[in-house]
Amino acid sequence: MTIRAVVWDVDDTLFDYTSADREGLCGYLAEQGLLAWYGGAEEALAWWREVTEQHWARYAAGENTFEGQRRDRVRYFLGEPLSDAEADAWYERYLRHYQAAWRLFPDVLPALDALAASHRHAVLSNSSVTVQDGKLRALGVRERFETVLCAAELGVSKPAAGAFLAVCEALGLAPHEVAYVGDHPEIDGRGAADAGLLSVWIDRGAAYARAGGEVAAHRISTLAELPALVRADTRFGAPSTFG
Repeated sequence: MTIRAVVWDVDDTLFDYTSADREGLCGYLAEQGLLAWYGGAEEALAWWREVTEQHWARYAAGENTFEGQRRDRVRYFLGEPLSDAEADAWYERYLRHYQAAWRLFPDVLPALDALAASHRHAVLSNSSVTVQDGKLRALGVRERFETVLCAAELGVSKPAAGAFLAVCEALGLAPHEVAYVGDHPEIDGRGAADAGLLSVWIDRGAAYARAGGEVAAHRISTLAELPALVRADTRFGAPSTFG
């Protein structure tokens, strides 16, 4: 069965989000002398991620604007009733630290180069186009992808089949002609498999909780394994890479 396109997740698949988030936030808080106030770097980071998840969910559900969720994250994180201007200024200062830490994983460009002539490429993320399009441009790889689709604009998030089917429709391909590569074994791996795509889980070592049972995706530990996988008939009779 021929795979004609590879669709990619962004954060912690192409882009080292976890490291950038840690370096950006902790660097900014250290500069402001606030790390001790939170009890240390790990405590501050855990609270920031909890606040981010909570307010991003409200934005994704249409309960807040993109700018509003940023402001509310800052207010809840600091525990202060800041004005919009004050919250915007705080976030912009944090953003400079965060963006300074942006980087692709080292296996990304070799994999994209290896598949450039043989496969089409697109992005499907649970973020927003505003965030991910800008991020891909800043990282110098936006031109590698035909389209960037995100949950905030689609109105449906991974692992729902509708998200994966939307990107297949945008490419004009059937699900069985598309591979999806993501770092989460359930949201990306099981979601893509259930939607009928060739599902590839890039296991970058994160301690994700799983629903149980066999992983629904082909597991790889480096994107160097991806070209051979998508060029092979991996669904019927080929050696399994299930983890």
